[in-house]
Amino acid sequence: MLKNLVLAALVLSAATPAFASSDDAWAEFATKVEEGCLGATSEILSDAEIVVDPFGSENYGLAVITGKVNGETISTKSIICVFDKKTEKVEIGGELDLPAVDK
Repeated sequence: MLKNLVLAALVLSAATPAFASSDDAWAEFATKVEEGCLGATSEILSDAEIVVDPFGSENYGLAVITGKVNGETISTKSIICVFDKKTEKVEIGGELDLPAVDK
């Protein structure tokens, strides 16, 4: 019986690592995603604004960067960025047109 309780405790502690992370650790993670994604898109977008998913997916940090396409004065595009949580490698997608939003 005690063996089963110990096994159950180990399984539960391994299954919930996100709860053990502090607010400071998540803030540091979001900063890494922001810096990596803004750096990866800096030659494509100017006046960029970024929205970072505060936790990302299980394996990736996620962000959307929106800004003016460099060299153009009117064209605003968005780019999706993924940040590998293990390797900290950043990858970006292509330029996306945003749909018009009625206000």
